[in-house]
Order: sequence, then C-alpha cells, then structure tokens
Amino acid sequence: MPRRDAEALASGRHPDPFAVLGLHAQGDGYALRVYVPGAQGVDVLRRDSERIEGRLTELGTAGLFVIALSEIFPYRLRIHWPDGVQETEDPYSFGLLLGDIDLHLIGEGTHRDLGRCLGAQLMEIDGVAGVRFAVWAPNARRVSVIGAFNGWDGRRHPMRLRHQAGVWELFVPRLQSGEAYKYELVDAHEHVVQKADPVALASELPPGTASKVADIENFEWHDEAWLARRGETLAPDRPIAIYEVHAASWRKHGGNEGELYDWRELAEQLIPYVSEMGFTHIELLPIMEHPFGGSWGYQPLGLFAPTARHGSPADFAFFVDACHRAGLGVILDWVPAHFPTDAHGLARFDGTALYEYEHPHEGFHQDWNTYIYNLGRREVHGFMLSSALHWLRHYHIDALRVDAVASMIYRNYSRRDGEWIPNRHGGHENLEALDFLRHLNQVVAEEVPDAAVIAEESTAWPGVTRSVPEGGLGFAYKWNLGWMHDTLSYMAEDPLYRCHGHHNMTFPQVYAYSERFMLPISHDEVVHGKRALLDKMPGDEWQKFANLRAYLATLWTQPGKKLLFMGCEFGQWREWDHDRELDWWLLDEPRHAGVRLLVGDLNRLYREQPALHQGDCDPAGFVWVIGNDHANSAFAWLRCDAHAEPLLVVANMTPVPRHEYRVGVPRAGAWEEIFNSDAACYGGSNLGNLGRLEANEQPLHGQPASLELTLPPLAVIILRPLAR
Repeated sequence: MPRRDAEALASGRHPDPFAVLGLHAQGDGYALRVYVPGAQGVDVLRRDSERIEGRLTELGTAGLFVIALSEIFPYRLRIHWPDGVQETEDPYSFGLLLGDIDLHLIGEGTHRDLGRCLGAQLMEIDGVAGVRFAVWAPNARRVSVIGAFNGWDGRRHPMRLRHQAGVWELFVPRLQSGEAYKYELVDAHEHVVQKADPVALASELPPGTASKVADIENFEWHDEAWLARRGETLAPDRPIAIYEVHAASWRKHGGNEGELYDWRELAEQLIPYVSEMGFTHIELLPIMEHPFGGSWGYQPLGLFAPTARHGSPADFAFFVDACHRAGLGVILDWVPAHFPTDAHGLARFDGTALYEYEHPHEGFHQDWNTYIYNLGRREVHGFMLSSALHWLRHYHIDALRVDAVASMIYRNYSRRDGEWIPNRHGGHENLEALDFLRHLNQVVAEEVPDAAVIAEESTAWPGVTRSVPEGGLGFAYKWNLGWMHDTLSYMAEDPLYRCHGHHNMTFPQVYAYSERFMLPISHDEVVHGKRALLDKMPGDEWQKFANLRAYLATLWTQPGKKLLFMGCEFGQWREWDHDRELDWWLLDEPRHAGVRLLVGDLNRLYREQPALHQGDCDPAGFVWVIGNDHANSAFAWLRCDAHAEPLLVVANMTPVPRHEYRVGVPRAGAWEEIFNSDAACYGGSNLGNLGRLEANEQPLHGQPASLELTLPPLAVIILRPLAR
C-alpha cells in the first residue's frame, strides 16, 4: 500500500477507504487489507468454515494488516483485541449498497421514503445480517459511522461516497437494533465533528445525543377497521373535536417531580380519559426527538424519530394503534419551518449551510434563535417531504398540523426593513416555501389520501385551504387564530363594557367560510403571561366560571372544528407549565368538575346533533338571528344541518338574567332546551327554560316565528324544534 494511503487511514482522512481496504487484485493474486487500530492480530476464515485460511501481517502502520490470497472466497475476520476476540464479516467486502434509482431520487429531491433508504437500516446482505448506514453530506471530506461497536473511533468505519448524490454509505455486519451511533465527519473546513443521524429512526434519551438503530417494520398493527374509515372522520361535514396534549406534562408518576409516563402508560390512562370526554382526536405537541424539553418539541432535530422520553418507536406505534382501536384519531404537530442550532444536529452539517440558508437574513430566525430550512434546495425539500410521509405511513398518523406556516411563507416575517432579502421578483413571499407547502399537500393527497394536513397560519394569506389546482396551498384545514383572538378579547372585558366590543364576537363570522377553519384554544393561549383560560375571565370566582362555561359553549356552537388544550376542560387556574403535571386535584372541587362535565356534554351534542357539525364549513350552516343587541350583550344564531334542520343558540354575556327575551325562530310550534351552560350540574345557578316551549307565529328578526325565553346570566342555551 502506498505510504500516503496508510497515513491517510491512520489520520482518519482517507477519502476513499474502499479503494484500499478489503480484497483487491494484486499481481497474480489478491491482497486483503484490514485497518483495525488497537487490534493485536487478525485471522481470515472462510465464511462457512472454522478453518483459518491465514493470519494477516501488520504493516508499518499500527492496526493496518494485510495478507496475500490466491483466490477470492467469502470470508470473515477473527480480530484479536487486548480484551477478547471478535468475529465479523469485513465491511469493505460488500459492494455498492444504494441503488442508482435511490441516488437519483435523493439528488432530485423526490425520494418519498428516506426513512427506509438513508439512516440506519437493519437488513441482510449476501446472507449476512447487519446495518446499512447512509447519510447525505456532499461537502464532507470523510464520514465515518462511530459507536460503542468501534470504540467511537472514526478511523475504524469510514464510509464510501456515492458522488452523484453526495451520499456516504457503509454496511456494518452483525450490528443489531438498539445500537447507539453517530457520524464523525471531516467537514468542508477540515474540522472533525460528530453528528446525530438526520434520518435516525430512534435516538438516545436526552441529554444523550446519539442516534439508535431501530426496527420499525415488525410492529403488528390492529387498526384495519379504523384505517378503512378514517378519511370520513376528517371530512368537513363530520364532527372533529381535538384534545391537544403535551405528553410530558399531562400526568406524571407521583406528581410534578415524578417520572414521565411512557407511551404504553399513556395508552392506558390518556385514551380512556379522552374517549370518556367525547373528543374525536388527540393532537400531540411535537413528539419528534428534540434536545431541549423547554421547546415543547417545537425545536426538533429527529424528524423521523419519536422522542425517547416516552419509550421506543414500538411503544409509540402501540399508542397510535391503541388510539385507533378506541376510535380516536391521532394528529401530530410537525415543524418544517426551522431547527435548533445544537452542534450535534443539522446546523452546518458538513461544514456548509446544507439544510439552512447561508445568509442570516434568510437562514436565521431571530425570534427563536433557530436556523430556517432552505426548502429551495431539492434535497432539503425532499428530506422534509419524506419526514411528513414517514409519520403518516409508518406510524398511521391521521393528520399533521404544520407549525408556524406564516413564518415560512413571508421572508420578512418578524423582521425590520434591511433585515430580509426579497425574492427574485422583489417581493416578500418565500416562493420556495410556498412551492414546498403546495407540493407537500399534493403528495400527501396522492400517497395517503385519507390523511389530512392542517395549517397554523396567522395571517390573511388567501386560499390556504383552497386546492392547489385552484391556486391555493391545499391544506385540509386552517387554524382560525383571528376567531380565537377576537373572542378572547371580548371575553376578557368586564361585562359592563362588553357592549363596546360587541363586534369582536360578530366580526369573525364575516370571514368564517373563507377557509375551512378549526377554532383553536391551544397551548399558546395559556403560557408566557397570557394566563390560564379560566383566569382570563373577568369578575369574581362565580363569574369567572360562568364566563368560561359560556365561552366553551360558544366555541362548540359556532362554525369550525374544535381544539382545546389539556387542562382547559376542567378550568385549571394556573398557566400551563411543561415541567408540571396538570392540577388534577382541582376535579375534587364541584365547579371544576362541572366544567369538565360541560365539555363532555358539548362534545356529545356536537357529535349527535348534525346541525352543530355538518355546516362547519358551509355558509348555509350558520345564520345570525340577533347580532346587534349591544345593549344587552346578547347574541342568537341558528346552526343548520344538511337538510336545513335548525338548532337555536342564544348567549347572554352579562351577569344579568334576561326574562321574557324574545328571539325569532324559523318555525312555530314546540321547542325544547337541550343544553344550558348555567345548569346546576355544571356549577351554574340553574336558571333557564325547562321543558317544552311554544313558538308562536309572531315574526321577528327576519324569522317567521318567535320564542319568549329566559336567558340565564353569563350563559349559553341551545334549543331545538320538536318533531311536528
């Protein structure tokens, strides 16, 4: 071997180890070279025999061994270490690993299953079991896979570069699931760095940062019945009521200082709770692996790996399967906007701005101190697309909620003049991110047509839920943050002054059908000094609870799918703290238990009454009856089903009862009150309209008939006509 090759191997700088290691023709025979620094000796054996064919001779470089062979045969190595003997096949005896089609698709950014192509793949090659490693790092000078199996020594397993795609590959025989590993790179600037695998299927428990080999193929699913009908559960005319959960702080063993629940324990505890409450879906704050728990998962680095905080990938699959068997859908928050700057992650992965934009005015997010994905780069576009599909296909996830869409589509998002770079047309739109979002929604519709993608988009960008062929972004639903902001602003006002902000309750209906909306009361509304939902409400304790019940009833009876963050369903007093579990002890108090009972009853009404959900995304499903009673801070609206069958909703947003309050209705005859947020079982004063009421043919509010009602204080009531 030329001396320069030996020196390059010894220094961990050889760019092409397959050119010198393994079996190579030499003269009339063959030379087998093995580099195992620290070994005392190496024998070569036929793969199917215990007979030693020869002992390798150490060359001048420590750890570099060679033997001359007269023929080629399948072989294995017996390596003598100071502390024992290892038998293994030679990683440098295997040919090219990734196919040309895979490499072409990776380079083109159109590979839709990187979770089975890159990363650590358990497989058998030439009858030998092991792990195939592959990582995209086109500007690295050398990449090695390191782990306990080689003493974390980057000289031991340098990889082969497939130049056309910039992908490095290596098959390491006899490795098994659970093995921890990283990649050691000599980057574009000759710095030696260690990186976690961007396409790892599992990771170490933080603060550990290594990736782990995982088998995600052999989980036995039992959710065929759910998958056969899940597309129906996400349809615009179906009830969708989402319970948003931060898995690490819903409950803990032994209270706030206790251990986190794992996925199997959450399946045992969370699923029955959510089912009993009548929700249709669980939405999880990001469970992709993330180094800092205080980011709540919104700064992920493991875009293909469930966090190890709650167990293994199989444990997470068990949880999803259990949800489906219980009739609950699962939605994951997913973050394609940005990633953290941790040294072991994607940042300057091969010494260059590989995943992020180079210029900080494009590539650095000032609000979150994170890097911004360069979605205009084909390989990054494909990486994120494949991540989305990975969760939908391999973990049977029903929908992804895309975080921070506004930060993606505006180049000047949260930036002052001079701090952002215009697009090629001189505008502030991020054309690359827009192309990605459209493509994402098109591909999901092709690959997983019964799944959904939901946008958290906080601006008035037009057509977020319009189809891509029609010029939209193609999302299934959009969070209606305007509705949330306006209605919470109204509810926070003292009832004495609500007459001046009456429009905050009526204006959202002006644009309620411009998109397919979800009405979110999410984690973002109960942290960082915004106060808990109950504590936002004005007045004394009685009024706070009454206001909360009225607001929740308004949420469930206005058009749009529903989302409620954990703890809001029983009126937690304090802000959410990701380091503490919810204050479950509050349920021993009747008023808190009453709020939870109310939410459960609202969910059941929402599911059972077609008028409350069939028109969520249809203008025919909502009619204002009274929208201008500023003086009384009273409102009335009709919800109608697909056959125009109505429900009447009336809200009194003052603590003053209204007697003999007349409201127009679409038909005369018998009506009944089917819900009252002031009921005693919810903690209210039990004022209302018990039993049967008669609407007479006295036109009012543009309706042919009217009802005379008693409106309880700070309450919402629902009435329906009885069959004629």
